[in-house]
Amino acid sequence: MGRLLGHALAAQQWLHHRAYEAATRDPEQAQARVLRALLRDNADTVFGREHGFATIGSAAEYARRVPIRDYETLRPYIGRIMAGEAGVLTAEAPFMFTTSSGTTGEPKLIPVTAGWARAMATLMRLWTSYALRDHPGMLDARVLTIVGPATEGVAPGGLPYGAMTGLTYQRLPWLVRRQHALPYAAALIRDHESRYFVTLRLALGHSISSIATPNPSTLLRLAAIVAGRGDELLRAIHDGTLGAAQLEPIAGAGVTGRDVRAALVATLRPDPRRAAFIEAVARRRDGLVLGDCWPELVLVACWLGGSAGIQARHLDAHFGQQVARRDLGLVASEGRFTIPVDDDSAAGVLALHTSFYEFIAEEDIDEPTPRALLCHELTEGSRYYVIVTGANGLYRYDMNDVVEVRGFHGHTPKVAFVRKGWDMLNITGEKLHLNHVLHAVRAAERATGLPVWQFRLIPDVEAARYDLLVELSARVERGSRLARFAAAFDRGLAEVNVEYGSKRASARLAPPRLCVMREGWAERRCREEFARGRREIQHKWCVMRPEWDEASRNEVLELVDGLERKEIPS
Repeated sequence: MGRLLGHALAAQQWLHHRAYEAATRDPEQAQARVLRALLRDNADTVFGREHGFATIGSAAEYARRVPIRDYETLRPYIGRIMAGEAGVLTAEAPFMFTTSSGTTGEPKLIPVTAGWARAMATLMRLWTSYALRDHPGMLDARVLTIVGPATEGVAPGGLPYGAMTGLTYQRLPWLVRRQHALPYAAALIRDHESRYFVTLRLALGHSISSIATPNPSTLLRLAAIVAGRGDELLRAIHDGTLGAAQLEPIAGAGVTGRDVRAALVATLRPDPRRAAFIEAVARRRDGLVLGDCWPELVLVACWLGGSAGIQARHLDAHFGQQVARRDLGLVASEGRFTIPVDDDSAAGVLALHTSFYEFIAEEDIDEPTPRALLCHELTEGSRYYVIVTGANGLYRYDMNDVVEVRGFHGHTPKVAFVRKGWDMLNITGEKLHLNHVLHAVRAAERATGLPVWQFRLIPDVEAARYDLLVELSARVERGSRLARFAAAFDRGLAEVNVEYGSKRASARLAPPRLCVMREGWAERRCREEFARGRREIQHKWCVMRPEWDEASRNEVLELVDGLERKEIPS
């Protein structure tokens, strides 16, 4: 059944695949066509009239007329859409919003039109067709795809908002959806631990030939639950029960806990044979290892670039090196922008037939008017900030993503995500902005009375946590207030960043570690920079750094790791 489905999907996608391959051979013309279509279709919108879309004849003129913008400059237009105004950003009316963490405490809402949603679904099918080319057995058994809720609430004005992954799942053809190991209802469980347990309970009841979820941290979390709660999972499979009590749905899902439970248990049956197989697997290893439960598994699809790539390396311990890895591509709430066509690479070919792209060289980003390059002007090995224009109403939108060119497909660049850009850190999709960190530090000060002289946040990707370095004002009695400061900082981040709160609740992120620095630490770091030639009048303290400097490691006075306080010997 799975192999036949794979052939059917490949045949269905053949024309799209052929058109895309043709476009990659002439990216300059392909991108010009996309830009012309976007400007023509949206010339009579509020945004289009304000920027003269109807008279723009080239990419250079588009760049002159439309300034690069971030979400906060776009937010007033989104507000008008929520108020019910038609034709604000897109001629086609949006039917929902996708969500992501904003730079303030208010989440970003990205409009979704039917045409844009179809284009994104086509890109997902293209990804699948390339993966099937190299892994024809990836659909032989069930597919484990972990998605978010399509509806998480309703914005002012009545339009729903939620996860694009959930919407895409709901719109899959019945035959394809039947191949998935998880019913959509699993995505609606509010309690993170229960949701992961149910995910495992249902997935372990099937043979699985491929897995797809963006964050490898999700798979690491599932592997930890398998190792710690294997007996419960085996018992539930044997008895045909769900094994989880907490099934209350997320707020805004529009269903009850009874609805969720009914959808999940509808297909369950006692399965002593499957339970015996998994028990035998556990005996061979003296414990349950996730990948061993699915000998049919041929492909794990997740992010392999940036900080996620560091976490993806840990998957070998749970799936072995014989299971192929393929990146899912540069995917965000704002859209899908690359199609990886090779295993073991974070690079993907630009999806140049659905969005229009501009790039700013990493070294030029602080220039007052940096030059924007088109995709055919990029060079191998160089790094760029990505600016996108799409049919969802984003015009010259700064993704704040830094990518690197790693080869070409035809004449089209293959780009890999490297890191988030200025004033932002990311470990597993939470995208912490400087504003979030400032809020959390001030909240911790208010909660504990500990005044902070200077601070810095550094990601520890291996440990999946953040290190907060703080220099406190002199002669402050610290005591147990340090642990309370760390806890208040953690809560403060969760208050203003919904993704951080979700990752902490699901244990994909560990609690932050508080590092109390010696008096004068910040001043000494500044003096070092001045000695290396940085002008003092232009100096800006760097609150967020991608890694520790050795001098700072030697200036840690005390550590609060979780609830444990440690004093560093002199």
